Amino acid sequence: MEQSNQEKPVCRAFRLGVIDYEAALKLQNQLAQARIEEKTGDVLLLLQHPPVITMGKSGKVHNVLDPQAIQRKNIKVIFTDRGGDVTYHGPGQLVIYPILNLRLHGLSVPGYVGKLEEAAIRTLDRYGIKARRIEKLRGVWVGNEKVAALGVHLSRWISKHGLALNVNTNLDPFELINPCGTGRRATSMARILGRELPMEEVETLMIESFAEVFGVPISQEPLENLGACR
Repeated sequence: MEQSNQEKPVCRAFRLGVIDYEAALKLQNQLAQARIEEKTGDVLLLLQHPPVITMGKSGKVHNVLDPQAIQRKNIKVIFTDRGGDVTYHGPGQLVIYPILNLRLHGLSVPGYVGKLEEAAIRTLDRYGIKARRIEKLRGVWVGNEKVAALGVHLSRWISKHGLALNVNTNLDPFELINPCGTGRRATSMARILGRELPMEEVETLMIESFAEVFGVPISQEPLENLGACR
């Protein structure tokens, strides 16, 4: 049973800017361990990655369509411990990594993933973009194009990884892969709206949507406070 809003502890949110995938994963591992040991509460990281292709635990190498072009463009390919197949991260894409104790939120894994999707759907709706889920496919879709990808990892009910929303993302690198193995194209908020969006504004609206969907109070904190969470 899900806790009431009043019983849920504050989730601390940090905006990291652009950070390498490996550094972000190391940070997540530290925060997840601290959360397991109850040395910290729930944390929400908001960030962007330099260009990188990641392969999840269900990743299939044949979904990397053009390894030579990837190498020429100096895009790293990293095998990681999130669920899902292959995806691309790059500047202009808003990535959120929630480090949550799902038991305290009364959430199953499908329930958690559904709430992440809902947070993205509500953020998009604030810009007049009508997004949806597609049965048996994870992520968030506008028409038949994917605007947000998901991949999570749980250890002792503590979450890592999360959601990537294409805001102003350069979509060309998605042509080098079969995103999430679906054979469907990626899109972005900028492509849909015909204009670039202020990332800080989208981050703020995502935080608000996350707070609504998960029913948690969120404290937005300066980066210098992040060290105390590890």
